[in-house]
Amino acid sequence: MASLVEELGLGVGALSRGPRNALTDVPGVRVGHATVDDGGVQTGVTAVIPAPGSLFRQKVPAGCAVFNGFGKSMGLLQIQEKGTIETPVVLTGVSSAGSLYEALFRRSMDEHPEICTTAGSVNPVVCECNDSYLNDARAVRLGRPQLDAALAAAAEDFQQGAVGAGRGMSCFGLKGGIGSASRLATTGKETYTVGVLVNANFGVMANLVLAGRPVGAALSALVEARRTEEERESGSIILVLGTDAPLTARQLTRMARRCFVGVGRTGSFVGDGSGDVAVAFSNAFRIPHEAPEDPVLRVPSLHENCIDPLFQAAAEAAEEAILSALLWAEPVRGREGHVRRALRDFLPELDAAGLLPPTR
Repeated sequence: MASLVEELGLGVGALSRGPRNALTDVPGVRVGHATVDDGGVQTGVTAVIPAPGSLFRQKVPAGCAVFNGFGKSMGLLQIQEKGTIETPVVLTGVSSAGSLYEALFRRSMDEHPEICTTAGSVNPVVCECNDSYLNDARAVRLGRPQLDAALAAAAEDFQQGAVGAGRGMSCFGLKGGIGSASRLATTGKETYTVGVLVNANFGVMANLVLAGRPVGAALSALVEARRTEEERESGSIILVLGTDAPLTARQLTRMARRCFVGVGRTGSFVGDGSGDVAVAFSNAFRIPHEAPEDPVLRVPSLHENCIDPLFQAAAEAAEEAILSALLWAEPVRGREGHVRRALRDFLPELDAAGLLPPTR
């Protein structure tokens, strides 16, 4: 079945998509949301589960990259040092990052009594974007109930747009939020899946590039956008990349960096106040928490000379995931009556002006 970006003729890149065109095309990955839609409170939680079973007992290799560090993400330091992920990756709004870190830590302890007794501590990964234009961040602090709900809802098929952590997010002056895409990358005799999920909360409307077409100026005229503080490039984007390719933590850090190629293609220049963070993992193999009897880990690793198709997949999937977030999102009214309109509402006018790809 064609994804929304394909149906609208707004897909990008040259590589083939996975069947869902989503992060969950990577076998074993699941995504779930908990959404809070209550007047001035527009926020939520999105949870990415990288692999089945206990992530604490059987970790996945991981890397991360920060393009601009105006953010409050938690757990990245240990990913950089140890090269693994041992909890779900949780996304949320800025005021709930700390409470969800605690919730994920305590849930992990509930699931594993050995944590903080005989097996050391655990490293929750929680990433945030500032949703306070639409969400009354001062009035809400999400925690264990929303975390549990998002994890319980985790599945291969999941909603995109103004859901979960993306509920209160803005992107290019429009409604942003959760988007996802995937690519199939062939190197040597093997074909691997690369999927990306984004929480898109960045960009200035006048700079928007849609499937290679600079539409931002015309779009700004259509909505009569004013030059206000809200139009500064001061948002953020979180990107979560997953793959079934056998990559080391170092290689996954390189994959994470390539996600920002896709961000730039949409028109972002990564402003001073932007928090741009990518987390990448592979579930091609697992790393045991306890050292085995033979302490030498023999893990597969793709040769560097063969990695370029995966880099291309990361860039393409990241760009299309952002477009998917914009296209799935519906208008939202939130704090103090603030409104973000939906990109889809303006597509007929952009098309009539000849600003969209002719394949539509």
